[in-house]
Amino acid sequence: MNKIEDTEQIKRIQRVNLEMANYFVSFCNEHDLLCYFCGGGCIGTVRNQGFIPWDDDLDFFMPRKDYEKLSDLWQVHADVEKYPLMKPSKTFIDHNSFTTIRAADTTFIKPYQQDLDMPHGLPIDIFPLDGAPDGKFKRKIQKLWALVYALFCSQVVPEKHGGIMAFGSKVLLKLIPTKKGRYRIWSFASKQMSKYDFSTSEYVTELCVGPRYMGNLYKRTDFEKAVYLPFEDTTMPVPIGYDHYLTQVFGNYMELPDEKDRISHHDAVFIDTENTYKKYKGIYYCVDQSKEE
Repeated sequence: MNKIEDTEQIKRIQRVNLEMANYFVSFCNEHDLLCYFCGGGCIGTVRNQGFIPWDDDLDFFMPRKDYEKLSDLWQVHADVEKYPLMKPSKTFIDHNSFTTIRAADTTFIKPYQQDLDMPHGLPIDIFPLDGAPDGKFKRKIQKLWALVYALFCSQVVPEKHGGIMAFGSKVLLKLIPTKKGRYRIWSFASKQMSKYDFSTSEYVTELCVGPRYMGNLYKRTDFEKAVYLPFEDTTMPVPIGYDHYLTQVFGNYMELPDEKDRISHHDAVFIDTENTYKKYKGIYYCVDQSKEE
């Protein structure tokens, strides 16, 4: 397992990411789905007119209704052989609680997924934005449902977020050991947390993310449409209220971080931007542990 530190490797990853993003945005435009960069991709667009030099991925927000439409439309109209879409379902768990699209002719194996037989190509991540209820109490309940959803959908214990949370998560997962039981819980939690309509809410929130950002509240008007700004050799969508959003989450986002923080933040077991993940089954993922002992 290693951090992505090689500059040339990051550039190769970015080339694939840009190709995927172009395909994804074109698909959304063709099918009247609203999408826009979030996180580092949004900062890079505004500050760098392209990738943050050390960034190794691109993430998108979509309003919940568009997010839910995406997977069905993708299976029918997209090149799923080249860009398979993965979304948690009754029969599929990839230890994520959001949608990913992978480049099938590449390899990017994440540590928490290396035991899974699934497409391990370079990803772009897509997160839904949900309407937020009025009132602090209802918002706390919404976030509680989001935490339940995240645990039983991803089925990964959040080791990095404190001993009490990790311990409680382990206990809950042991209490509901079956896939069927866990699916019933997370699908119900999903309905509860996403029942507030995006288009009529004063505020919207991100819920299918880690505890650091979960429950963040944003003015809906900042996300009601996208604007296109220069990004590398093309243009990419960002929320119309990108300055409000970025300032709220990242502070003075136009200022470069300290040099020590200008690094990739993602771990990978193995990366190959030139060859399909299928080449590495049994070598870097789905490894027979008995053969290693």
